[in-house]
Amino acid sequence: MKKLLTITLALWAAAVSLRAQYTNKTDLPTIYIETFDGGGIYSKDTYKYCRLHYVDEAGTVTSYDSVSIRGRGNSTWNMAKKPYRIKFNEKEKFLGKGYAKCKSWTLLANAGDKTMMRNAVTSAMGEFCAAQHPEGGKKSLPFNPAAKFTDLVLNGTYAGTYQISDQVDVRPHRVNITEQDTPATATSDITGGYLLEVDGFRDGNSFNTSTYNVPVRIHYPDEDDIAARQTTYIKGHMARFEKALSSADFTDPEAGYRAYVDSASLIDWYICTEVSANIDGFYSTYFYKEQDDDRLYWGPLWDYDIAYNNDYRVTQEQGLSTTAESMMTDVAYNGSKVWVNRMWQDPWFRRCVYARYKKLLEAGLVAYMHQKVDSLQQLLDLSQKKNYEKWGIKTRMYHEMVLYSSYSQYVSDLKTFVSDHCAYLEQEFANRKPDDPTPPFVPERYYYHIVNVKTSKAIDLSGSNAVQYTDDKSRESEDWEMRSLGDGLFLIVNRSSMMALNDPTQGDVGPTVNVGTPLNTALPDEEDPRQQWQLMPQGNDGHYNLLNVYTQHVANLRGGSADDYTDILSYTNDSRNGESQNRLWLLTPNGQLPDDTGVDRVEPEEYALAYNPATRTLHFGSETPEKLHFRVNVISLNGVRVGSFTADGEFPMTGLPAGIYVVSWAVDGKIRSVKFNYR
Repeated sequence: MKKLLTITLALWAAAVSLRAQYTNKTDLPTIYIETFDGGGIYSKDTYKYCRLHYVDEAGTVTSYDSVSIRGRGNSTWNMAKKPYRIKFNEKEKFLGKGYAKCKSWTLLANAGDKTMMRNAVTSAMGEFCAAQHPEGGKKSLPFNPAAKFTDLVLNGTYAGTYQISDQVDVRPHRVNITEQDTPATATSDITGGYLLEVDGFRDGNSFNTSTYNVPVRIHYPDEDDIAARQTTYIKGHMARFEKALSSADFTDPEAGYRAYVDSASLIDWYICTEVSANIDGFYSTYFYKEQDDDRLYWGPLWDYDIAYNNDYRVTQEQGLSTTAESMMTDVAYNGSKVWVNRMWQDPWFRRCVYARYKKLLEAGLVAYMHQKVDSLQQLLDLSQKKNYEKWGIKTRMYHEMVLYSSYSQYVSDLKTFVSDHCAYLEQEFANRKPDDPTPPFVPERYYYHIVNVKTSKAIDLSGSNAVQYTDDKSRESEDWEMRSLGDGLFLIVNRSSMMALNDPTQGDVGPTVNVGTPLNTALPDEEDPRQQWQLMPQGNDGHYNLLNVYTQHVANLRGGSADDYTDILSYTNDSRNGESQNRLWLLTPNGQLPDDTGVDRVEPEEYALAYNPATRTLHFGSETPEKLHFRVNVISLNGVRVGSFTADGEFPMTGLPAGIYVVSWAVDGKIRSVKFNYR
């Protein structure tokens, strides 16, 4: 017992000694690295042994022996504040749960980025895109590098603010693809995985592609492990991809390049490259290939410290003052750019980029990036001050576009660029989007406003007549439910009156016969062809004609008048359907349809229609029962009255078939109707 107590006290004393010797420099964690020989790190090729002490935010010290460290990077290695790569003796979960368990990690200096957050913000953008992927569980960009900020002390000298990040390699929680046999045998499946990079520096195990002469580096399998037939295979696969991309059939989804790309990762990787305005985005492009899968997957996003308008070279070369209104496919350095510019010739690619970018904007991409910048600014506040006491806030480290006297100015500059550039891209992508024909109308669970193209006013009601009125999202009388009847036909039911749009034309009918009758509304009847409408797509701007099945006339705004309460007419159906704006309508969603359970709404405020499921009766409730003296009709959806009752009584639904009914009554000359789903 005494011996155990002695050991415990010794361990406690050692821990206290470590905490006293290794303390945090700011509110960030601190890494202490001490080389065994006490000398600096002067090589990015040769590792040097060191000890590493990691002090977390709470001040707890974790020590590692026999760690190796070397320099890393290409241009960044030549800067005063240098980046490093560390390698543990054993695999370590260095950043904890949810991160990789690996030997190799990077310490990014972010020396050329005065905000020191561009890499972290881009990684977060990749996470945002992945979370917004339409297929839910499948992420478009599943591998986004870690971003843990720390202070670094090297051999007793404070080195500045650094970012711990993943080494881009094949591992769980990194690029988690199939690992090949090492060494590969005659029976090994060598179709994947492969981790590749378009690498303008042509480092490592590289080759130039056969058609476009693009330099591609094979990162995995490792240069020391890869077999000749693996190299031959991946070279051949890249040749097949480029042959499909360069062919006359390159837009064909099966014969062209699309058979060789994962579209979700391609589109999101490209959008992130443009949003970040990364002039090195094509010069250094990571992508990978899985086993038994011909597609190339794009990402992870890597090396964005000179992105977001942070390198003056491209503006000098292009004669620009900023890249805020530039496409990277026009001004960025070469590499995979030749592939992407070929893809831009494909209407499918243009359409996908526009549609996906629009969805990301609607999901709040710009606000998300601003919030990420703000949170990182707060996180780095104390550390950046200490960092720039050493390195100088106005000292040009690389090719910074601007130099300011305060950290907050750099951060503000970054946020302004994101806003301006994203707005530019929205317009640019829209300009490049191909003109697609208006698709067949497919209603979703919304009410719709039916808006005239010429006047931008919506179909409303005046009594039972259909008229136009100023488009107002708060007016329920402008909300219409598009009930599909099958075969492309619709019953168009008004939310306020619960009545259906109707063509009451009398006498002979035909596309050009007996036109000009004002449209009205009637009790919904799915079997009545006067209430059946076909929505005919016109042009490429989402415009439709409303064609009545019975009369074969289209809905037309009388005289094209801009006045409120102008009639909607049953009018000529001819070759001018796609040209006359009086006949063209936009359908814009305006609020979710209610669930089809019970009574869908109650009005007016002084009384309410209710349903008692226990007794299966309809009845009215009111604080002033004396007002419940009006007659109430219960009508089936095909327009047959199944019964009536006075509002101070009740109506039994027992014995009636399940289905939707319309409950209708009149008070002070105004007809009120409510839809009721009886089950």
